[in-house]
Amino acid sequence: MPKFIVNYVRVIDYLSTKAGRMAMYLIFVMIGTLLINAFTRNIINLPLSWCVEMAQFTMTAYYIVGGPYSIQLDSHVRMDLLYSKFSSRNQARLDSFTAIFLVIYLICLLVGSISSTMYAIEYDQRKFSQWNPSMIPIKIIMVVGIFLMLLQAISTFFKDLAKSRGIELS
Repeated sequence: MPKFIVNYVRVIDYLSTKAGRMAMYLIFVMIGTLLINAFTRNIINLPLSWCVEMAQFTMTAYYIVGGPYSIQLDSHVRMDLLYSKFSSRNQARLDSFTAIFLVIYLICLLVGSISSTMYAIEYDQRKFSQWNPSMIPIKIIMVVGIFLMLLQAISTFFKDLAKSRGIELS
């Protein structure tokens, strides 16, 4: 494989690992937010309107930013009817083929998320609720996460393509 592809895979895998490991800690932020909500609502009898929505935003960031790491580790859900019966090289060929559809899907998702983010910025979009938070930060996180997922899907495509040719890119 050309050196620029090897370097691309190395850099994107590094970024996905760092972003994914950083995103793992968001689960503690979400748990803390929900504990604050439970404590204030049940013990102090002072319900906070922002806690559940903040936990939802945190969970969204958790799985969108953690998605590229999941792709890199190959820990995503796969429908395995025949796949496990294939040889390692044939699995890589099949993964290379299906990665094309994933990349197309992620490009469409990225275009839509950029459009949605531009709308949120232009009209100062807010969630219609008692707390009324701005949607801009979570939409920016969505764009960054989908972009990282697209880059990781391309990196995985290159790794699968190399593996189908008998070369390991890791």
